[in-house]
Amino acid sequence: VNNCVGFSNYKFFLLFLAYSLLYCLFIAATDLQYFIKFWTNGLPDTQAKFHIMFLFFAAAMFSVSLSSLFGYHCWLVSKNKSTLEVFRAPIFRHRTDKNGFSLGFSKNLRQVFGDEKKYWLLPVFSSLGDGCSFPTCLVNQDPEQASTPGGLNSTSKSENHLFPAKPLRDSQSHLLTDAPSWPETAAKADKGKVGMSNPALTMENET
Repeated sequence: VNNCVGFSNYKFFLLFLAYSLLYCLFIAATDLQYFIKFWTNGLPDTQAKFHIMFLFFAAAMFSVSLSSLFGYHCWLVSKNKSTLEVFRAPIFRHRTDKNGFSLGFSKNLRQVFGDEKKYWLLPVFSSLGDGCSFPTCLVNQDPEQASTPGGLNSTSKSENHLFPAKPLRDSQSHLLTDAPSWPETAAKADKGKVGMSNPALTMENET
């Protein structure tokens, strides 16, 4: 309550909604018989009967509101989305995809509650990941990567492959992209072949 909901406490927020909903339903169910007696004049004429009426109305209203909020977040967990991603689809390097983080119902559930089911209903942190990077279902790993030394792709075989899906904050950095080849004149082409692929070496050869 009065706290931002994020990666570190999303499971606790869901458990809070679930436990609160069960408690309100329990109160409304046990108070229902006395609420009926209140309208049929079956209760003693004391001030306590107004407390019973107020308790039933409060439990019933909170049950309706909590059930809608809990159902909405259960749907978010099944799709592996956050509230922000519902209003604005996440942007990846090659395109936007509103279901880019969805790995299937079972894996989406484990992203929040963890692999060990014995901790799912307990208020202990068991979510998977580090909160900064998340697996996606957009692009599979390039099969040519394993055959190239050092995990690098040859330019002739990887031109038609898409880049691995990453959030836009990673792709915006110009330091992550390959350094472009600087054009050289025909007179200096033979003199600085090594510097053609490396701008730093090209600058050394020209000076």
